[in-house]
Amino acid sequence: MMKNISRFLLLLGVLIASYTADAQEKLAQTGFQFLSVGTTARGTALGDAFTAYSGTSEALFYNPAGLAGLPAVAEVALNRVNWIADITYHSGSLAFNWQKGKYGVLGLSFVKVDYGEFLWTRRAWTADEQDYVDITGWKEPWALMVGLGYARELSERFSVGAQVKYASQDLGTSFMPIYTESDTTISEKDYSLGVTAFDFGTIYKTGLKSLAFGMTVRNFAKEIKYEKEGFPLPLTFKIGISMNVLDFFPAMGEQHSLLISVDAVHPRSYPEYLNLGGEYTFMDMLSLRGGLISNHDEYNLTAGFGVRTLGLSLDYSYTPFDHFRDINRFSVKFAF
Repeated sequence: MMKNISRFLLLLGVLIASYTADAQEKLAQTGFQFLSVGTTARGTALGDAFTAYSGTSEALFYNPAGLAGLPAVAEVALNRVNWIADITYHSGSLAFNWQKGKYGVLGLSFVKVDYGEFLWTRRAWTADEQDYVDITGWKEPWALMVGLGYARELSERFSVGAQVKYASQDLGTSFMPIYTESDTTISEKDYSLGVTAFDFGTIYKTGLKSLAFGMTVRNFAKEIKYEKEGFPLPLTFKIGISMNVLDFFPAMGEQHSLLISVDAVHPRSYPEYLNLGGEYTFMDMLSLRGGLISNHDEYNLTAGFGVRTLGLSLDYSYTPFDHFRDINRFSVKFAF
C-alpha cells in the first residue's frame, strides 16, 4: 500500500509541475479574490506556508487534509482581519474528531467580508437635477464563504481531505439603461453571485523525524459572470514541506521546537512564488513566528506570536504593507 501511495504522490507532483511549467506565462483574470486572503493569525504569521501542517481546524483555509490527526475531540477557532481600505474579515473553523479519528475528522468553516461604508451617487437624469445625485438606502457590498470539510488518515503516514464550499459576493445594485426603438429607460439591477467550489489535499509523513509533504488544490469551480465576460475563482495549486528541525537535537526537543515550512504556490492569476515560515515554541506554550512571501510588490514579510495554555490559544500576526496601512490579524482557538 505504501508503494502505491508513494507512486501516487510522485505522479501527482509530476502532473502539477508539468502544468506549472506549461501555464507559467498564461495568467488569467479571476474574481472573488477574498478567497485568496489569509485569515488565520498563525498561518499568516508563517507567511501562509501552511500546506504541510496537520492536526488543526485552521487547515480548512489551507489544506483540508490537515484536519486529520486532530489530537482533541473538538476544536473551534475564530479570526479577525483588519484589511486594507477599511475592509474587515471575520472567519472561523470548527472540527470534530470522533472515535479518535477512526471515522475521520469533520470540519466546518466560514469567511464573512465587510467592505465598509460606501457613498453612492448616480448621474443626473433630468435637467432639473444636479450633475450627480446622492443615493441613500442602498445595501453595502459583502462577501461570504461557508464550507464543509472531511479528512481521514488512510495510514500512519498518509492523509487525504476535501472541502465543499459555497462562496457568494454581493456588490449591491446599479442603474442600467434599457434601450428600445422608441425610448430609453433606467432599471435597477442587483449584482450578486454565488458558486459552489471545492478544495482537495493530501499530506504525506515521510517517517524521517517529523518531515512531511503536503499538496492541495483550492477554489476549483466553474466560471461565473456578472454581465458578458465570465471569470473563474482564484484556483491555486500548492506543494509544501514542513519539519521540526530540532528533531535532530533530542536534548532540546523536550522543551523547544522549531518548525520550518516552505510552500511553492502556483495561482491562476499571478506568477509563481514561494512562502517560507518559521515557528519557535517554548514548552508548548509560547510561540514566535516569522514568514517571507516572495514575488509580491506590496508586502513580503510577516511576523507574529502565540500563547497556548489549558487548550486555549491566542494568536496575533502582523503584515507591513508598502502603500496601504499595515495588517493586523487576531485569532482565538479552543480545543477540548
